[in-house]
Order: sequence, then structure tokens, then C-alpha cells
Amino acid sequence: MHNKNLALSGFFAVSLLLSGASACLAASQPDSALKPLVDAAIRPLMQQQDIAGMAVAITIKGQPHYFNYGLASKEEQKAVDADTLFEVGSVSKLFTATLGAYAQASGKLSLDDPASRYLPAFKGSPFEHISLLQLGTYSAGGLPLQFPEQWDSQDKMLGYYQGWKPAFAPGAQRLYSNPSIGLFGYLAAQSLGQPFEQLIEQKLFPQLGLQHSYIQVPKSQMGNYSQGYGKDGKPVRLGPGALDAEAYGVKTTAADLLRFVQANLKPESLPQPWPQAIAITHTGYYQVEGMTQGLGWELYPYPLSLDALLAGNSSQMAFEPHPTRWFTPPQAPRANTLLNKTGSTNGFGAYVLFVPGKDIGLVLLANKNYPNAERVKVAHALLKALDDQAGAAKQP
Repeated sequence: MHNKNLALSGFFAVSLLLSGASACLAASQPDSALKPLVDAAIRPLMQQQDIAGMAVAITIKGQPHYFNYGLASKEEQKAVDADTLFEVGSVSKLFTATLGAYAQASGKLSLDDPASRYLPAFKGSPFEHISLLQLGTYSAGGLPLQFPEQWDSQDKMLGYYQGWKPAFAPGAQRLYSNPSIGLFGYLAAQSLGQPFEQLIEQKLFPQLGLQHSYIQVPKSQMGNYSQGYGKDGKPVRLGPGALDAEAYGVKTTAADLLRFVQANLKPESLPQPWPQAIAITHTGYYQVEGMTQGLGWELYPYPLSLDALLAGNSSQMAFEPHPTRWFTPPQAPRANTLLNKTGSTNGFGAYVLFVPGKDIGLVLLANKNYPNAERVKVAHALLKALDDQAGAAKQP
């Protein structure tokens, strides 16, 4: 209890610092003006969570701002810089969702199609009655968070699906799942006639302007690949697994991930059919408590309380099934919405969010998997300070 009170008092102290710093920012918001605000949020977080290195990126009204902290490698004493690559874990699901939406926008698939349409091996299985949309929104019927260990390889994963038995009716329950959205990405690639990794690295990344994002980090970039650190402080990086590329396999820089956020804020700047694809990912398909499930993105009415954002990113939401309330028709994208996604691997922690109606977005990348609640607290406080400052700048 004592430690919890210390953490809470520290958080409220940071919130006060942020509110004070935001009141002093110039309307132009250069990096030098934003730096006290970001420092006040990030430096205590890194100390409290024993994080070696972080990269923070913010977009405000189309203007990017970058802030780097600490070490990409403690062993080499290499600082985090603009080229540092981080594993982003389940933030990768946003790229998978966008590729699937691109396939729909290109007429290669329909999200309402049964999964079996794109994989003949699924004929006669439960996947004849499970839609691609249900796979992409974790509502296929109870696919687990991870593949069981004995099935967690590319050559065995189809056998796992063929033997799987649903625990719920398709669409009835949300249960967050790598095998669910992983299969969605795999089948989307099938519909497009190319391997998933090739589609992401050679089509999606370049067409969205991402020049330093990878599934397989090339040798020429290994020097920029941050070392991750486990909860025990030991070095760790991502290992192979079934549908890893689709579910959690992307490595990227803060600047590239911010470019992706900016593409989501202003999709009309992209070549067709990417704007339509992004709109599909921002669509609300069903509600679970206070969170609306998009395709990849998780949506909340904005503004919202810290408690509401914490609840939507809680362990309970990640590990337990929740009844769904589907929208008929689906909920069209709304400006006054916060869209977010967390992502983790054993040695990294990521968080990305944006609010279209405010034209504000935020990226937090760290080379440690620290609790989602701590990411949400800092991001919520930063977002509120930025939003308050933007509102103050409009006052005569």
C-alpha cells in the first residue's frame, strides 16, 4: 500500500507539473517549448519503472516533435536517437488491420466473408461460420491470447486451428487474441496473393511513408536496433513464433510510428485506396463496456477520464472474455474520439494514441515492458496538457 501511495502521489505531482508547463507554452510549440512538459512526464516514469531508454514523438496540427531519453543499449552505452528501432509488440496489429482494410477497399475480400473462403483447409471446420471481421476484432469464439506452446510455429499453426473448438458463438464475446488477428492478417495476405511480410514491408510501409520500419531488421540496421530488457533487467529480444509478423513482429522508430499516426489523422493525403482503408480501421464495430472496438484500434469518446482509459487498457480487458454489443450498422468514424493501442514484447513497451478532432497524436516507445497502466497515466496527462494548451492558444 505504501508503494502504491508513493506512485499515486508521484503521478499527481507530474500532473501538476504538466498543467503548469502547458500554460507557459508558446502557440508555435517548438520542441524547446514542449521539452519541459515531456521531461516532467518521462524522466520520473523512467526512474520509477527502471527503463533504460525511451523515445517520445508528438504531432500537433501536423507538426512533429521528437524527444529521446536514456540508452538504447546499457552494455554499449549507446544513447537513444532518431534512428533507434524499438519492438512495438501488439501495435503491429494496427498495420495488420490496415492491410486487411486495404484488401477490402481494393475489392480483394469482404470483412463479412467466412474465413474458410481464403483457406480451403478450413472447409468443414468452425471457420466456415466465423467472419474475417470477427477474427480481426477478437470475437471469433474464444481463440486464446497466445498459441499453446506446442503449436507456436509457422509449420504447426494450421493444425492448431483445424483442431480448435469455439467456446462461444461467433461474435458473442471479445477475447483479446494473437491467433485471432494473426489469422486475419494471414488470410488478408492470401486474398492479396503475396506473403504477409512482403506486403507490409514492400507495399504498406512505403506507401504510408514509413522508411525505417521492418519485420525482419536488415543487417544494415542492426546497429540501430535497441536492446530490450526484461523484468529481471537482463537483455532480451523477440524470438520467432506462429504468425509473429501479423500479431507482434514490427520494429520501428518513433518518427516512423508518428508518421503512421499522421497518416491516420490526415488519410486524405494518401494515395487511393488507403484513405478508405484507414476509415475502415476507425469504424466502430461493437462496444465492450466503455471501449468501442475498431479494426486494430480501440476507440473512446473524447474527452474521457483517466479511469475510463485505464479500464479499457486493463489486464481484465486483455485476459478475460467480455460480451459484445454490435453496432448495426457499424459506427462511422467520429472526430471526437480517442484511438489507442498498447503493445509489448518481453523487452519492450509501446503506446500510441491520437484524437482526430484535436489533430493531436502521441507515441511512447521504451526498451522495457512496463505496466500498461503507467503508459496510460503519462499519456493521458500529456494529452490533457497539450489539449489545454491548444485551447488556451485560441483564446483572444
